[in-house]
Amino acid sequence: MTQSDIKNEKLSKHPFLEGMYSDSYFPDSIVDKGKRILVELCLQIENKPPNNLEELYKLTHAATEKFNELDEEFNDNDSEIETVAREIIAEDFETIALNYGFDNADGEELIETREW
Repeated sequence: MTQSDIKNEKLSKHPFLEGMYSDSYFPDSIVDKGKRILVELCLQIENKPPNNLEELYKLTHAATEKFNELDEEFNDNDSEIETVAREIIAEDFETIALNYGFDNADGEELIETREW
């Protein structure tokens, strides 16, 4: 599954985690895994659209848990999901929610299960 598989035109072209790719502190190979988490989230939303915010939050919390696991890989490579990365990741979660019509999604609630 790749970003080109996303049916939502804006998200199929969205530069996910762009600020992390442009910062050498974050290894691209690990950022790629983060991007795959976000692409997977988009495809899940498209394949079985959430009926309400509660269902959306279940999906975003599961994706956030994957980022929690990914943080360990960053740590093993002398990096971490720190302030800049947190903001970039959170913005992409919000972008996804907005582009699938969840204008009233709470940014903090989208990533409530984060440990970073």
